[in-house]
Amino acid sequence: MNRSGDEKVSLVDLGRERPQVPATARNMSPIVPRASISGRALVAVVAIMTFLASLTTGTVLLVSASAAEWQSEVSSEITIQVRPSPGRDLDRDAQAAVDAMRAQPGILEVHPFSKEESAKLLEPWLGSGLSIDELPVPRVIVARVQPGTTLDLAGLRARVTQVAPTASVDDHRAWIERMRSMTGATVFAGVGILILVIIATIISVSFATRGAMAANRPIVEVLHFVGAGDSFIANRFLRHFLRLGLEGGLIGGGAAMLAFGFSESIANWFSGTPVGDQFAALLGTFSLRPSGYLVLAMQAVLIAAITAWASRRTLFATLDDID
Repeated sequence: MNRSGDEKVSLVDLGRERPQVPATARNMSPIVPRASISGRALVAVVAIMTFLASLTTGTVLLVSASAAEWQSEVSSEITIQVRPSPGRDLDRDAQAAVDAMRAQPGILEVHPFSKEESAKLLEPWLGSGLSIDELPVPRVIVARVQPGTTLDLAGLRARVTQVAPTASVDDHRAWIERMRSMTGATVFAGVGILILVIIATIISVSFATRGAMAANRPIVEVLHFVGAGDSFIANRFLRHFLRLGLEGGLIGGGAAMLAFGFSESIANWFSGTPVGDQFAALLGTFSLRPSGYLVLAMQAVLIAAITAWASRRTLFATLDDID
Protein backbone atom coordinates (compact mmCIF):
# COMPACT_ATOMS: atom_id res chain seq x y z
CA MET A 1 0.00 0.00 0.00
CA ASN A 2 2.80 2.39 0.92
CA ARG A 3 4.54 1.55 -2.30
CA SER A 4 1.40 2.23 -4.18
CA GLY A 5 0.98 5.48 -2.36
CA ASP A 6 4.56 6.41 -3.11
CA GLU A 7 3.95 5.73 -6.78
CA LYS A 8 0.91 7.99 -6.71
CA VAL A 9 2.86 10.73 -5.03
CA SER A 10 5.55 10.55 -7.67
CA LEU A 11 3.06 11.63 -10.33
CA VAL A 12 3.52 15.35 -10.66
CA ASP A 13 1.06 17.66 -12.35
CA LEU A 14 3.11 19.79 -14.74
CA GLY A 15 0.38 22.38 -15.09
CA ARG A 16 1.44 25.04 -17.57
CA GLU A 17 4.73 23.24 -18.09
CA ARG A 18 2.86 20.41 -19.88
CA PRO A 19 4.14 20.14 -23.49
CA GLN A 20 1.83 22.13 -25.72
CA VAL A 21 0.88 20.50 -29.03
CA PRO A 22 0.28 22.92 -31.93
CA ALA A 23 -3.33 23.30 -32.99
CA THR A 24 -2.57 21.98 -36.46
CA ALA A 25 -1.15 18.79 -34.98
CA ARG A 26 -4.26 18.21 -32.87
CA ASN A 27 -6.51 18.12 -35.96
CA MET A 28 -7.77 14.76 -36.96
CA SER A 29 -5.98 13.14 -39.85
CA PRO A 30 -8.19 12.37 -42.83
CA ILE A 31 -9.87 8.99 -42.92
CA VAL A 32 -8.60 8.43 -46.44
CA PRO A 33 -4.93 9.42 -47.02
CA ARG A 34 -4.71 12.25 -49.48
CA ALA A 35 -1.51 11.05 -51.11
CA SER A 36 -1.15 7.31 -51.53
CA ILE A 37 -0.07 4.86 -54.18
CA SER A 38 -3.65 3.77 -54.81
CA GLY A 39 -4.75 7.40 -55.11
CA ARG A 40 -2.05 8.22 -57.67
CA ALA A 41 -2.88 5.07 -59.60
CA LEU A 42 -6.56 6.03 -59.66
CA VAL A 43 -5.70 9.50 -60.96
CA ALA A 44 -3.68 7.88 -63.76
CA VAL A 45 -6.54 5.51 -64.62
CA VAL A 46 -9.13 8.30 -64.66
CA ALA A 47 -6.81 10.49 -66.76
CA ILE A 48 -6.31 7.71 -69.33
CA MET A 49 -10.02 6.91 -69.44
CA THR A 50 -10.92 10.58 -69.82
CA PHE A 51 -8.34 11.02 -72.57
CA LEU A 52 -9.69 8.04 -74.53
CA ALA A 53 -13.28 9.16 -74.01
CA SER A 54 -12.42 12.71 -75.13
CA LEU A 55 -10.66 11.44 -78.25
CA THR A 56 -13.67 9.31 -79.09
CA THR A 57 -16.15 12.14 -78.50
CA GLY A 58 -14.04 14.64 -80.43
CA THR A 59 -13.69 12.29 -83.40
CA VAL A 60 -17.43 11.64 -83.43
CA LEU A 61 -18.09 15.40 -83.39
CA LEU A 62 -15.62 15.96 -86.24
CA VAL A 63 -17.14 13.19 -88.38
CA SER A 64 -20.69 14.36 -87.67
CA ALA A 65 -19.91 18.00 -88.51
CA SER A 66 -18.01 17.03 -91.68
CA ALA A 67 -20.80 14.67 -92.77
CA ALA A 68 -23.48 17.29 -92.15
CA GLU A 69 -21.55 19.86 -94.18
CA TRP A 70 -20.90 17.36 -96.96
CA GLN A 71 -24.56 16.33 -97.09
CA SER A 72 -25.67 19.95 -97.18
CA GLU A 73 -23.40 20.69 -100.12
CA VAL A 74 -24.22 17.52 -102.06
CA SER A 75 -27.98 17.73 -101.51
CA SER A 76 -28.01 21.21 -103.05
CA GLU A 77 -26.43 20.01 -106.31
CA ILE A 78 -27.49 17.89 -109.26
CA THR A 79 -24.93 16.25 -111.53
CA ILE A 80 -25.55 15.51 -115.20
CA GLN A 81 -23.25 13.24 -117.17
CA VAL A 82 -23.37 13.28 -120.97
CA ARG A 83 -21.66 10.17 -122.32
CA PRO A 84 -20.11 9.98 -125.77
CA SER A 85 -21.94 7.86 -128.28
CA PRO A 86 -21.21 6.97 -131.92
CA GLY A 87 -23.05 9.28 -134.30
CA ARG A 88 -23.65 11.95 -131.63
CA ASP A 89 -21.87 15.28 -131.20
CA LEU A 90 -20.75 15.27 -127.56
CA ASP A 91 -20.26 19.03 -127.35
CA ARG A 92 -23.67 19.73 -128.86
CA ASP A 93 -25.44 17.30 -126.53
CA ALA A 94 -23.64 18.81 -123.51
CA GLN A 95 -24.71 22.33 -124.50
CA ALA A 96 -28.30 21.17 -125.06
CA ALA A 97 -28.33 19.62 -121.56
CA VAL A 98 -26.99 22.90 -120.12
CA ASP A 99 -29.74 24.90 -121.83
CA ALA A 100 -32.40 22.49 -120.57
CA MET A 101 -31.11 22.79 -116.99
CA ARG A 102 -30.99 26.58 -117.12
CA ALA A 103 -34.60 26.67 -118.26
CA GLN A 104 -35.68 24.62 -115.24
CA PRO A 105 -37.27 26.71 -112.41
CA GLY A 106 -35.39 26.47 -109.11
CA ILE A 107 -31.94 26.12 -110.66
CA LEU A 108 -29.60 28.89 -109.52
CA GLU A 109 -26.44 28.06 -111.43
CA VAL A 110 -25.32 25.60 -114.10
CA HIS A 111 -21.61 24.91 -114.53
CA PRO A 112 -20.42 22.65 -117.37
CA PHE A 113 -16.95 21.21 -116.81
CA SER A 114 -14.51 21.92 -119.61
CA LYS A 115 -12.08 19.35 -121.01
CA GLU A 116 -9.27 20.78 -118.89
CA GLU A 117 -11.36 20.57 -115.70
CA SER A 118 -12.39 17.00 -116.49
CA ALA A 119 -8.76 16.03 -117.07
CA LYS A 120 -7.79 17.58 -113.73
CA LEU A 121 -10.46 15.52 -111.96
CA LEU A 122 -8.93 12.34 -113.43
CA GLU A 123 -5.32 13.20 -112.58
CA PRO A 124 -5.26 11.32 -109.23
CA TRP A 125 -6.14 8.07 -111.05
CA LEU A 126 -4.77 8.49 -114.60
CA GLY A 127 -1.91 10.95 -114.08
CA SER A 128 -1.18 14.30 -115.69
CA GLY A 129 -0.89 15.06 -119.40
CA LEU A 130 -4.08 13.17 -120.17
CA SER A 131 -5.77 13.78 -123.53
CA ILE A 132 -9.54 13.69 -123.10
CA ASP A 133 -10.12 13.17 -126.83
CA GLU A 134 -8.41 9.76 -126.68
CA LEU A 135 -10.74 8.40 -123.97
CA PRO A 136 -14.54 8.07 -123.80
CA VAL A 137 -14.79 10.50 -120.88
CA PRO A 138 -18.30 11.90 -120.27
CA ARG A 139 -18.94 15.60 -119.90
CA VAL A 140 -19.96 16.61 -116.40
CA ILE A 141 -22.46 19.37 -115.66
CA VAL A 142 -23.15 20.57 -112.12
CA ALA A 143 -26.37 22.46 -111.34
CA ARG A 144 -26.94 24.21 -108.01
CA VAL A 145 -30.49 24.03 -106.68
CA GLN A 146 -32.15 26.88 -104.81
CA PRO A 147 -32.49 25.96 -101.09
CA GLY A 148 -35.99 24.83 -100.18
CA THR A 149 -36.94 24.00 -103.76
CA THR A 150 -38.45 20.61 -104.56
CA LEU A 151 -37.68 19.61 -108.13
CA ASP A 152 -39.61 17.22 -110.33
CA LEU A 153 -36.68 14.91 -110.99
CA ALA A 154 -38.66 12.59 -113.23
CA GLY A 155 -39.75 15.47 -115.46
CA LEU A 156 -36.23 16.93 -115.39
CA ARG A 157 -34.71 13.63 -116.49
CA ALA A 158 -37.25 13.36 -119.31
CA ARG A 159 -36.44 16.86 -120.63
CA VAL A 160 -32.68 16.34 -120.41
CA THR A 161 -32.71 12.92 -122.08
CA GLN A 162 -34.97 14.31 -124.81
CA VAL A 163 -32.29 16.76 -125.95
CA ALA A 164 -29.34 14.54 -124.96
CA PRO A 165 -30.24 10.83 -125.11
CA THR A 166 -26.95 9.69 -123.51
CA ALA A 167 -27.31 12.00 -120.48
CA SER A 168 -28.02 10.84 -116.95
CA VAL A 169 -29.23 12.96 -114.01
CA ASP A 170 -28.06 12.16 -110.49
CA ASP A 171 -29.40 13.89 -107.36
CA HIS A 172 -26.90 12.04 -105.08
CA ARG A 173 -29.59 10.47 -102.89
CA ALA A 174 -27.73 7.16 -102.79
CA TRP A 175 -24.51 8.83 -101.64
CA ILE A 176 -26.35 10.88 -99.03
CA GLU A 177 -27.96 7.73 -97.60
CA ARG A 178 -24.57 6.03 -97.46
CA MET A 179 -23.07 9.02 -95.69
CA ARG A 180 -25.92 9.03 -93.18
CA SER A 181 -25.43 5.33 -92.56
CA MET A 182 -21.69 5.81 -92.06
CA THR A 183 -22.27 8.75 -89.71
CA GLY A 184 -24.82 6.78 -87.71
CA ALA A 185 -22.43 3.83 -87.43
CA THR A 186 -19.63 6.16 -86.27
CA VAL A 187 -21.84 7.74 -83.62
CA PHE A 188 -23.05 4.31 -82.48
CA ALA A 189 -19.46 3.06 -82.18
CA GLY A 190 -18.47 6.20 -80.28
CA VAL A 191 -21.31 5.79 -77.81
CA GLY A 192 -20.34 2.14 -77.34
CA ILE A 193 -16.73 3.09 -76.57
CA LEU A 194 -17.90 5.75 -74.11
CA ILE A 195 -20.06 3.18 -72.31
CA LEU A 196 -17.08 0.81 -72.07
CA VAL A 197 -14.90 3.63 -70.72
CA ILE A 198 -17.49 4.51 -68.07
CA ILE A 199 -17.86 0.86 -67.06
CA ALA A 200 -14.07 0.48 -66.78
CA THR A 201 -13.93 3.67 -64.68
CA ILE A 202 -16.62 2.40 -62.31
CA ILE A 203 -14.81 -0.92 -61.89
CA SER A 204 -11.49 0.83 -61.24
CA VAL A 205 -13.03 3.19 -58.69
CA SER A 206 -14.79 0.29 -56.96
CA PHE A 207 -11.53 -1.57 -56.52
CA ALA A 208 -9.78 1.61 -55.36
CA THR A 209 -12.54 2.29 -52.82
CA ARG A 210 -12.38 -1.25 -51.47
CA GLY A 211 -8.60 -0.92 -51.22
CA ALA A 212 -8.93 2.34 -49.29
CA MET A 213 -11.55 0.76 -47.03
CA ALA A 214 -9.29 -2.25 -46.41
CA ALA A 215 -6.35 0.00 -45.52
CA ASN A 216 -8.45 2.17 -43.20
CA ARG A 217 -10.91 -0.46 -42.00
CA PRO A 218 -9.97 -0.20 -38.29
CA ILE A 219 -10.54 3.56 -38.32
CA VAL A 220 -13.81 3.21 -40.21
CA GLU A 221 -15.02 0.49 -37.83
CA VAL A 222 -14.20 2.62 -34.77
CA LEU A 223 -16.02 5.61 -36.24
CA HIS A 224 -18.92 3.40 -37.18
CA PHE A 225 -19.27 1.78 -33.77
CA VAL A 226 -18.90 5.01 -31.76
CA GLY A 227 -21.90 6.43 -33.55
CA ALA A 228 -20.62 8.01 -36.77
CA GLY A 229 -23.29 7.68 -39.41
CA ASP A 230 -22.76 6.09 -42.77
CA SER A 231 -23.33 9.42 -44.50
CA PHE A 232 -20.56 11.05 -42.42
CA ILE A 233 -18.02 8.41 -43.41
CA ALA A 234 -19.28 8.27 -46.99
CA ASN A 235 -18.93 12.02 -47.44
CA ARG A 236 -15.22 11.78 -46.56
CA PHE A 237 -14.70 9.16 -49.24
CA LEU A 238 -16.92 11.09 -51.67
CA ARG A 239 -14.80 14.23 -51.36
CA HIS A 240 -11.60 12.24 -51.65
CA PHE A 241 -12.55 10.39 -54.81
CA LEU A 242 -14.26 13.44 -56.32
CA ARG A 243 -10.99 15.33 -55.96
CA LEU A 244 -9.07 12.44 -57.52
CA GLY A 245 -11.62 12.21 -60.34
CA LEU A 246 -11.45 15.93 -61.05
CA GLU A 247 -7.66 15.79 -61.06
CA GLY A 248 -7.60 12.86 -63.46
CA GLY A 249 -10.36 14.35 -65.62
CA LEU A 250 -8.49 17.65 -65.86
CA ILE A 251 -5.30 15.91 -66.94
CA GLY A 252 -6.96 13.60 -69.48
CA GLY A 253 -9.42 16.16 -70.83
CA GLY A 254 -6.74 18.84 -71.06
CA ALA A 255 -4.42 16.51 -72.98
CA ALA A 256 -7.22 15.67 -75.42
CA MET A 257 -8.05 19.36 -75.93
CA LEU A 258 -4.40 20.09 -76.67
CA ALA A 259 -4.32 17.19 -79.13
CA PHE A 260 -7.32 18.56 -81.02
CA GLY A 261 -5.90 22.08 -80.79
CA PHE A 262 -2.68 21.02 -82.53
CA SER A 263 -4.40 18.62 -84.95
CA GLU A 264 -5.23 21.38 -87.42
CA SER A 265 -1.58 22.47 -87.58
CA ILE A 266 -0.46 18.87 -88.01
CA ALA A 267 -3.04 18.36 -90.76
CA ASN A 268 -1.63 21.36 -92.64
CA TRP A 269 1.76 19.63 -92.80
CA PHE A 270 0.18 16.73 -94.73
CA SER A 271 -2.00 18.97 -96.88
CA GLY A 272 -1.76 18.07 -100.55
CA THR A 273 -0.74 14.46 -99.92
CA PRO A 274 -3.11 11.55 -100.64
CA VAL A 275 -3.34 10.64 -96.94
CA GLY A 276 -3.96 14.24 -95.91
CA ASP A 277 -6.62 14.72 -98.56
CA GLN A 278 -8.45 11.55 -97.53
CA PHE A 279 -8.49 12.54 -93.85
CA ALA A 280 -9.54 16.07 -94.76
CA ALA A 281 -12.43 14.68 -96.78
CA LEU A 282 -13.49 12.52 -93.83
CA LEU A 283 -12.86 14.84 -90.87
CA GLY A 284 -12.75 18.27 -92.49
CA THR A 285 -10.20 20.67 -91.02
CA PHE A 286 -9.59 18.61 -87.84
CA SER A 287 -10.71 21.68 -85.90
CA LEU A 288 -13.28 21.39 -83.13
CA ARG A 289 -15.80 24.14 -82.65
CA PRO A 290 -15.97 25.97 -79.29
CA SER A 291 -19.05 23.91 -78.45
CA GLY A 292 -16.96 20.77 -78.96
CA TYR A 293 -14.41 21.87 -76.36
CA LEU A 294 -17.29 22.64 -74.00
CA VAL A 295 -18.59 19.09 -74.50
CA LEU A 296 -15.15 17.68 -73.67
CA ALA A 297 -14.96 19.77 -70.49
CA MET A 298 -18.43 18.66 -69.40
CA GLN A 299 -17.49 15.06 -70.13
CA ALA A 300 -14.41 15.32 -67.86
CA VAL A 301 -16.60 16.67 -65.03
CA LEU A 302 -19.10 13.86 -65.67
CA ILE A 303 -16.40 11.21 -65.36
CA ALA A 304 -15.27 12.80 -62.07
CA ALA A 305 -18.85 12.71 -60.81
CA ILE A 306 -19.15 9.05 -61.84
CA THR A 307 -15.92 8.36 -59.94
CA ALA A 308 -17.37 9.90 -56.77
CA TRP A 309 -20.71 8.14 -57.21
CA ALA A 310 -19.08 4.75 -57.71
CA SER A 311 -16.96 5.20 -54.58
CA ARG A 312 -20.03 6.15 -52.53
CA ARG A 313 -22.00 3.12 -53.72
CA THR A 314 -19.08 0.79 -52.98
CA LEU A 315 -18.61 2.34 -49.54
CA PHE A 316 -22.23 1.81 -48.50
CA ALA A 317 -22.01 -1.81 -49.60
CA THR A 318 -18.86 -2.24 -47.49
CA LEU A 319 -20.46 -0.57 -44.47
CA ASP A 320 -23.39 -2.96 -44.76
CA ASP A 321 -20.90 -5.82 -44.47
CA ILE A 322 -19.46 -4.24 -41.30
CA ASP A 323 -22.94 -4.16 -39.79
